[in-house]
Amino acid sequence: CTVIFTRIATKDLHKPISILFCNLAFSDLFTSFSGFWISMLFITNPDITIFGSKDMLAPYALYTMSILSTIYNLVSIGIERYLAVAESMRTRFRAARNHSVAVVLINWVLAFFLGCLPLMGWNCLHRRKNLSVLYSPFCVDYLIFITIPNVVVAAFIIPLFTYLRIIIILRKRKLRMKACGQATGTYKSAEIQVARTSIFIWLLALISYAPFFAGVIFDATNHQCHVDLYPGIYIFRNCTAMLITMNCLGNPIIYTLKAKPLGDKLKALKCLSTNRVRACTV
Repeated sequence: CTVIFTRIATKDLHKPISILFCNLAFSDLFTSFSGFWISMLFITNPDITIFGSKDMLAPYALYTMSILSTIYNLVSIGIERYLAVAESMRTRFRAARNHSVAVVLINWVLAFFLGCLPLMGWNCLHRRKNLSVLYSPFCVDYLIFITIPNVVVAAFIIPLFTYLRIIIILRKRKLRMKACGQATGTYKSAEIQVARTSIFIWLLALISYAPFFAGVIFDATNHQCHVDLYPGIYIFRNCTAMLITMNCLGNPIIYTLKAKPLGDKLKALKCLSTNRVRACTV
């Protein structure tokens, strides 16, 4: 909420990247709210969170939707930063406000559709086959369908590739300027800033979602019943939920507090583009 109110109160709200930051804050808010909802159900009636119940479908669906929206927003921010750096020398790509609004809408529509699939009938309420032990009444095949393309690909692989490409581009430009005898202080500073932020982003996603993915893999290969796994596996499940919630705390720290310095560096890179590159080419 602090991030949302701060972004609305600033004059930079019209910037496309600020729209993505605000949307990320909304996603984190929904993740925290749904996590609190599940926690209250666990406190009031622990059995339904272990053995599954119809009452858990809506909280788990909201939890899934908010997590997916957070992941899609992180990917969108990484792609926007990549385009700001990669295209600044050539076509001077600038994401318009309409582009960011469209991306936000697409992210929410996709997250809403995938998150609400259990409410539309993809659940194991009336059949015990393929039932998830950790997230009853979700089905194991639904959890695999959600985690592999979204957690593994969207949360791990795409950000890693995107930010590595940004660092490589900055490194090449710094070497090109150095070969032309130009000052490379701005590029060096930008490279260090982007590298540090990128490492924090990727490590935060890895720490937050890797245990959850490991739990889904265990769920898919497990053949024991709920009682045999109690209480150890459910303590692990609660820890994975805590890590996901901590991701909601880490996102504002990384993106909001570091957004202005990173934006200034990327803006400086754009200002260095045309004249220096043409001179270097000549």
